[in-house]
Amino acid sequence: MTPSQTPPSRAVVLAPALLMLAACGAAPPAQTPLSDAALAAVTADAGAPKDQLARQIDDLFTQPGLGETRAVVVMADGDLAAERYAPGYDADTRFISWSMAKTVTGVLIGMLAADGLLALDEPAPVPLWQRPGDPRAEITLRHLLQMRSGLRHTEAGDPPYESSEVRMLFLDGRDDMARWAEEQPLEAEPGERFEYSSNTSVILADIAARALTDSTKPEARRKAVANYLQERLFEPLGMTSMVPEFDASGTLIGGSLMHATARDWAKLGEMLRRKGRAPGGEQLVPSRWVEAMVTPSPASPHYGFQTWLNRPIPGAEAGQHPLFPDRAPESLFSLIGHMGQYVLVSPSQRVTLVRLGHSDSAQRPPMLQQAADVLELYPVR
Repeated sequence: MTPSQTPPSRAVVLAPALLMLAACGAAPPAQTPLSDAALAAVTADAGAPKDQLARQIDDLFTQPGLGETRAVVVMADGDLAAERYAPGYDADTRFISWSMAKTVTGVLIGMLAADGLLALDEPAPVPLWQRPGDPRAEITLRHLLQMRSGLRHTEAGDPPYESSEVRMLFLDGRDDMARWAEEQPLEAEPGERFEYSSNTSVILADIAARALTDSTKPEARRKAVANYLQERLFEPLGMTSMVPEFDASGTLIGGSLMHATARDWAKLGEMLRRKGRAPGGEQLVPSRWVEAMVTPSPASPHYGFQTWLNRPIPGAEAGQHPLFPDRAPESLFSLIGHMGQYVLVSPSQRVTLVRLGHSDSAQRPPMLQQAADVLELYPVR
């Protein structure tokens, strides 16, 4: 028998039959019954069909190819709609922020600006840049918040140990991270282009410390920032688990190292959804600042002030966007951390979805599509 005479495969033979069954309205295969744990994760007043919500959250934990989901919290209309943890994790587990910390730093800067201690469009108060003739004097606080300072900060290097982030966090910059980041030269005009950078968020944290204390002593700097965050943000929100980390110089590691429970990350997202208000109505950060945080930068439609936006990127190829503008409102924004940490906030749906875990670069896109399935259960209002 010649190759051209090879019998058709079973799949080819069955395909027409399957199509005919589909055309006749044949029922799809039955879904696996939900476990008691999956159903128990959803509250009675979830704001969405309980079984559907339980199913979509269960898929985040069980579907192959999405990585490891360790915690999910859903808030709807300000109430707990769902909460679930993987084995080994629970409501008391503190999860690392990675880059979700950047949005906390953006809120910190906003509170200081509201207090009159910082100005958004004046030269950033970094002493190293104020020497005569230093072109970095043109960098403003707005430029830093929108990741368009122009500084030579390469977030992901090849090899990795050559990246600015790794050098600052773990190598030659680790004892005084802000100074290392501030010493880097310009590689573009301030304001000209977007370049995501953990170094930039540490510079913002250093600026916050300088605004709160004149002391250069590490312990004084650490206490000034920690106390301010505790009294003005964490305590009013009931974020009792939050543990921010500081370097040896007393600078908040504002780009990557904060720890909190999934519930407390949800509380932060809800505060931003309410435009800076605590549950009791107290305005913790001005609503206009939160609006600025979620306004696209001139250099990046998908980024605001230390916050990712669900806005389309003109000309971007499929898979390049860090969120899903084709599946959720453009008003949605997010805290995003390394390896799949997300606080997804959708004001028009009145929903905050926290997903924490471990997903590599190949697993994150399908995991986000599953998170979008959860959000799509809630109508736009």
